[in-house]
Amino acid sequence: AYDGQWDVPTLDEIIALVKRREQETGRRIGLYPETKHPSHFRALGLPLEERLVATLAKAGYDGADDPVFIQSFEVDNLKRLNAMTELPLIQLMASVAGPPDQPGVTYAAMSTPEGLAEIALYADGVGLEKAMVIPRTADGRLAAPTRIVADAHAAGLKVHAWTFRRENYFLPAEFKAGDSPVAVGKVGAEIKAFLATGIDGLFSDNVAEAVAAVR
Repeated sequence: AYDGQWDVPTLDEIIALVKRREQETGRRIGLYPETKHPSHFRALGLPLEERLVATLAKAGYDGADDPVFIQSFEVDNLKRLNAMTELPLIQLMASVAGPPDQPGVTYAAMSTPEGLAEIALYADGVGLEKAMVIPRTADGRLAAPTRIVADAHAAGLKVHAWTFRRENYFLPAEFKAGDSPVAVGKVGAEIKAFLATGIDGLFSDNVAEAVAAVR
């Protein structure tokens, strides 16, 4: 019903919104942009990194303590950014496949202690698919946590997990409510289970529930 009614906001417009809300609320509000398919766009002559860094710097975001994380599933993109900005960088990883710009490399190999030590040479943290932190059993319940949070911390990396959603379809079996896949389950309980592993941050489609669980 809403298709075509609004434009996609630019990064400049998002930054302006953040600055305005900071003034209205007195709170510090962060940004967490992701570079989507950066090697593809660089090959097309549309590099993302230089423009992203320039846009953020113009708005006053250029230091290691500024409230910005830049994330990417690719590797060379982050290495390039590491030479261009002091802003924290996050290597995204999934439980399958590998970085699109590194043929033959898997995220599984990158998640070993040796792989995490390599990531720490160019990034400040890892953004992990939830299953890499706590896998699920055959019946869909949470299994025992892996060692990846401890290993990442040992390498000096922060750990952010993605993505927590409240609908039954996305939840472990023990946190579902009823039988409908779209019914709202106990996402706060799931988040608390992940917080117990020592993760430093998380992504959620349901901000109120996530904030309540963290507090």
